[in-house]
Amino acid sequence: MEFGGKILYDGHASRVLPGYQADAKIQLISKLKDLEVIYCISAKDIQKGRVRYDSGLTYDLQTLNEINEIKEKGLKIMGIVITRYERENLALKFKRKLQHLGHTVYVHTEIKGYPNNIKKILSKGGFAKQPFIKTYSPLIIVTGAGGGSGKMAVCLSQLFHEQKKGVNAGYAKFETFPIWNLPLNHPVNTAYEAATADLGDYNMIDPFHLKKYKTKSVNYNRDVENFVILKRIMKAVTKKDNYVNNYFSPTDMGVNMAKVGILDDKIVRKSAKEEIIRRYFRYKQEYTLGIETKRTIDYMGQIMAKSKVSEANYPLVKEARKGALEARARKEGHKGVYCGAAVELRDGTIVRAHNSRWFHAESAVIIKALKKLSKVHKSKRLLHQDMITQMQLLKQKLGEEGASLNVEETMVLIGISALTDRNAKMVLDHVDKLRGLNMHLTHIPKNGDEAGIKKLRLNVTTDSEMKLQ
Repeated sequence: MEFGGKILYDGHASRVLPGYQADAKIQLISKLKDLEVIYCISAKDIQKGRVRYDSGLTYDLQTLNEINEIKEKGLKIMGIVITRYERENLALKFKRKLQHLGHTVYVHTEIKGYPNNIKKILSKGGFAKQPFIKTYSPLIIVTGAGGGSGKMAVCLSQLFHEQKKGVNAGYAKFETFPIWNLPLNHPVNTAYEAATADLGDYNMIDPFHLKKYKTKSVNYNRDVENFVILKRIMKAVTKKDNYVNNYFSPTDMGVNMAKVGILDDKIVRKSAKEEIIRRYFRYKQEYTLGIETKRTIDYMGQIMAKSKVSEANYPLVKEARKGALEARARKEGHKGVYCGAAVELRDGTIVRAHNSRWFHAESAVIIKALKKLSKVHKSKRLLHQDMITQMQLLKQKLGEEGASLNVEETMVLIGISALTDRNAKMVLDHVDKLRGLNMHLTHIPKNGDEAGIKKLRLNVTTDSEMKLQ
């Protein structure tokens, strides 16, 4: 069974479907018995240094984290597959690293013409050349670092080898998005297009499902475009009585009951539109850093136009920029640089802050948000001035460029202060309430801020280039 999306923590699903537990998939899998896992990562993503939106980690680092977490859940990983390999040097280095850590690693090379060249796929230079991953359980979960990890190709290769060994194995797909029985341009489905804009994916009505069942269902382009070919491959590598030969559409292959869980469509629509805007800002940041392409930015512009959303629909943007302007007007920034940050609480209240000689803008707004959540008066100090000063002196001795405190440093000091300060203790008890809140910055966060924000599970967007002098 191919598992689409994120198996351990699906932040995208939890953001566009409020109430959806981000770890729902691993909870489900953990309740099933007698299964094994195959984990896929594309050599192309390793070479590119592709970054996971939810964690901020490159796909290779994300893979290391996830395989360890999967094992901690008591699940067996039978192999890590580096897919689409074409002598990428970084992929080869990653393979060695995995092996040194004791993992079983397989390499699936790129099959020229896949999936269209069926003759090549079924020849000695196709699936037959790909190494077979030995498994022993009746249910095999095939997952990966993200979209485009080569999961389906690995599944088909396994089917090919299993049939050669006399095992009548089948295939199904657990896919959350797009939600097949929501309208094509429903914001939830459009948010999926935004999430995969770097891959160029788009949603469409499944013509095969419509023809067979006279029912409109939504699927995404790659599955629809490749369905006829996949059917031919499946027919060629499986026995006649295999249930996969009864799939009449890409939708038939999938397991998806997400629509049943939507109780308030208005809330879901709002959340999905906010996710589209967040994705736009994320791609814009990656484009500024030289990671993303102009094509992705242009495609996101089309998605936003179709969804009738813009920066103006995201009130946090205006508030964060207002914070930076206030800092400049009051000359309260740091060394001539003025940055703003804003966080929206669950009741709709927005708190904003700016940088200073003591704190980065991110740290300042998190302190404000925590005070609001814990009902600590805004005038109360959480940190003694001596603690801040000593941390700044230490940073200077270590040769760090800026002395003001980033998010990680601020949270560590609040934790220490909570030992003796009642207000700091109250704030610390409400840290978990930051999870899932939206934050916007007028600038690209530095390492200590980005890492801290990710640990707090805040959904952050940035203006990327805005820095007031």
